[in-house]
Amino acid sequence: MLDSVKIARRQSEIRQTLSELVGKDKPSEDETRQMEEMDREYRSNETRYRAALIAEDQERREAGADLETRSSREWAEVMAGFEMRQVALALDEGRALDGKTGEIVTELRSRGGYRGVPVPWEALEIRAGETVASGTPDPIRTAPIIERLFAGSVAARMGGQMVNVGVGEVEYPVATSSVTAGWATSETGNVTGPSAYTTVDRPLKPDHNLGVQMRITRKTLKQSGSGLEQAVRRDMNGAIEEALDRAVFLGSGSAGEPTGLFAGASGWGINEQAVTAAPTWGAFRSEVVSFITGNAASGPGDVRLLIRPEVWDTMDADIWDAGSGITEWDRLTAALGGITMSHNALADPTGDPAATSAVLTTTAGGVPPFFVGTWGAIDLIRDPYSDAQSGGLRLTALATMDVTISRAVQTRILTGIQ
Repeated sequence: MLDSVKIARRQSEIRQTLSELVGKDKPSEDETRQMEEMDREYRSNETRYRAALIAEDQERREAGADLETRSSREWAEVMAGFEMRQVALALDEGRALDGKTGEIVTELRSRGGYRGVPVPWEALEIRAGETVASGTPDPIRTAPIIERLFAGSVAARMGGQMVNVGVGEVEYPVATSSVTAGWATSETGNVTGPSAYTTVDRPLKPDHNLGVQMRITRKTLKQSGSGLEQAVRRDMNGAIEEALDRAVFLGSGSAGEPTGLFAGASGWGINEQAVTAAPTWGAFRSEVVSFITGNAASGPGDVRLLIRPEVWDTMDADIWDAGSGITEWDRLTAALGGITMSHNALADPTGDPAATSAVLTTTAGGVPPFFVGTWGAIDLIRDPYSDAQSGGLRLTALATMDVTISRAVQTRILTGIQ
C-alpha cells in the first residue's frame, strides 16, 4: 500500500476520534492529553502526507514511462527466441510449435489468415552467435553452411523508408498547390487573392506478391542440424532483399511487379535528364543545383547518388587535373553526401557507345524520397507432395510489397551516361 494512502487513513481515524472527544462537555485529563497528542500527530502527518505525494509522483512518472515502452521490449525479447527450425520441423514432420515460436505464430494467426505458418519479418534478421551444434558422434565434422552471395541493400542507402502495414492500404497526401504571398498595391487595396490548396495521393497497395521457393533435401536436413536455421534465414533474407531492391528502381509495373522509379517517373512527375555524354562532375552538379533551386536540398552534401560500377570505372580513369592527379571521381565524392554502386538496382549498359542511368535522391524536411510497403508477415508454406518420394522439404515464402514516392522533386534520374 502507498504511504500516502496509509497516512490518509490514519488522518481519518484521528479526525473521527477527535470529533468524539471534542463533543464532551467536561473531558478528563487523560482525554485532554489524548487530544493534544492527536493534534500534534495530525499536524505531523500533514507534512508527511505532502512529502509522500511528491515521492510517489516521481515513481508514477517512471512507472508510466516503463509501461509505454514495456510492450515493445517484451515483443523484441519474445522475437529473439523465434526458431525457424521449429517451423521447418512443423511443416516436415507435423511437430507442434512450442515456446516463444508457438506464441508468435498464434499471435500472427489471430491477426490475419495464412495457409501455411506465418513467419514475422524480424525472424529474418541475422543473429550473432548461432553455430552448428556439435557433440554427435560422426567421423566427418560438418562446418557451417557457406551461403550464396546477394547484392547489398540499396533502397535503404538511397534514403527509402520501410513501412509495415497490417491490413488495407496507406495513402500519403502530397501538397501540389502553388500558394503565394503578395503585397497590397495601395493603402486600401487587397492582398493577393486566395489560391486553392490541393494535394495528390501517393498510395501503397497490396497488389504485388513476391515469392521465394526453397527445396531442402533430406541430406541437408540431416547434415546441417540447427545450422540450417541460420542458412535458410540468410538465404531468404538475401533473396527478398535483392528482388526488392531491383523492384524499387526497375519494377515494370506489370506481370506482378510493382512500379519502380524508372517506370513510374513520368507518371509521378520525376525529372529525367538525358546526359548523352561521358560522366563528369559537371553533369551531376547541374542536377544538384536543380535540387537546391527546388528547395529539396540545401547543398550537395544532402544528395545521394546511385550509379553502376562501370560509371565509377570511367570517372576514376578520367584525369581532371593532370598536375595533381585529381580525377572526375575525386571531385564527385568530395561534394556529394553519399554514393552507392549497384549492378542489381540499375539496368545493364546498352547501345553503342554503351550507356547507363543514375538516380539522385535527397531527404527533405525529414521526409524520405520513396516508401517501400510490406503487408503483415511472411507466409511460409510447405509443399507436402512434390518432394515426398525423396523425403525432401519444399518451402515457399510469400511477401506482399509495393513502392511509392513522396515528393517528385526529391528524386531525379539521369539517362544516357556513356
